[in-house]
Amino acid sequence: MTIIDQEKQKQAKQYARIHRRLWLVDTLFSVTYSLTWLVLDWSISLRAWLHHLITVNWSLSTGSDWLVVALYITIFGGAYSIINFPLGYYSGFVLPHRFGQSNQSLKDWTVDQFKGLAIGAPLGLLMLELLYLALRLTGDLWWLWVAGGLLLFNVILSNLAPVLIMPLFNKYVPLGDEHKELEQRLLDLAERANTKVKGVFKFDMSKRTNAANAALTGLGNTRRIILGDTLIHEFTLDEIETVLAHELGHHVHKDIPFLIVFGALSTTLSLFIASLALDSAVSFFSFTSPADIAAFPALMLILSAYGLFTSPINNAISRWRENLADDYALQSTGKYVAFASAFTRLANQNLGEIDPEAWVVFMFYSHPPLGERIAKAKRFITA
Repeated sequence: MTIIDQEKQKQAKQYARIHRRLWLVDTLFSVTYSLTWLVLDWSISLRAWLHHLITVNWSLSTGSDWLVVALYITIFGGAYSIINFPLGYYSGFVLPHRFGQSNQSLKDWTVDQFKGLAIGAPLGLLMLELLYLALRLTGDLWWLWVAGGLLLFNVILSNLAPVLIMPLFNKYVPLGDEHKELEQRLLDLAERANTKVKGVFKFDMSKRTNAANAALTGLGNTRRIILGDTLIHEFTLDEIETVLAHELGHHVHKDIPFLIVFGALSTTLSLFIASLALDSAVSFFSFTSPADIAAFPALMLILSAYGLFTSPINNAISRWRENLADDYALQSTGKYVAFASAFTRLANQNLGEIDPEAWVVFMFYSHPPLGERIAKAKRFITA
């Protein structure tokens, strides 16, 4: 059985420590950036200037609210992205190369950033326009309308992402005759789990990273099994089978509908609390109303604070469901040694820390630490 590479564990601890520090710097920067716009009245000044520009200089009245929101978000978000770019470049390109987790060229990384911007910016702007439409039209119940809209958006995106968005970043192809045995094993696993899939696909994960991964993606007629080529080349058939059995465990335990419902409830609560806090911010900073785009930095601060305080709860629930999926993988395959070996390989190949401190798990881990998962498999072996 594969053993833990202690030298890689030293690197993994250092890698994780740097990532946490970068997260802290990014969080503090985001808070400082938003507070600066509020305290120095830049936000109100920008909104007033844009309103004058559109209604007076451009003589536009119809659709002025939509245009003010679009231009404000472009300026506010654009300035943030430019100032924060060095941190993103270091954390997304320099650091992974330093620790051998990326083999992507600067050109390809840059192209990925532009692709992400081309997809994320229009979607984000559309969602914000709809948010401010709800704020303008639905009064105190805006939070309920927005929560319903987000639920619908997430369901649609989960269904379409495997066929519309993910192929923009990676090439997905059926496994083919070369991996016929592996494909049949995984399809048999899916059948035993009563999961209908459109097929088993591999994608060119190696063009970006040396890490390995697999997933069950999509909903309904877009659900499919995807395997990184790094996983196929570095792991045994039994190991890959146990990794996919874990993913299928989420289906067996109905984690997708469970997490959709839980996420919807959590989002609704966060938006309700945000509506109360936003009313206070409107009074404190002298905004015209909650629908005033100048209050956007305050709304971001409120939602970020909620996310920070509830993150440990969300992580704990996620770890619970991940544990159940691990149990299913072990029990359904009976391949305890392969399971332990697979997650040992993941620790070595992905620089996964096997024994992080308890507070780190509490704050940041949506999955059980790899050491716990390997130990669980070994308990099955000796049972």
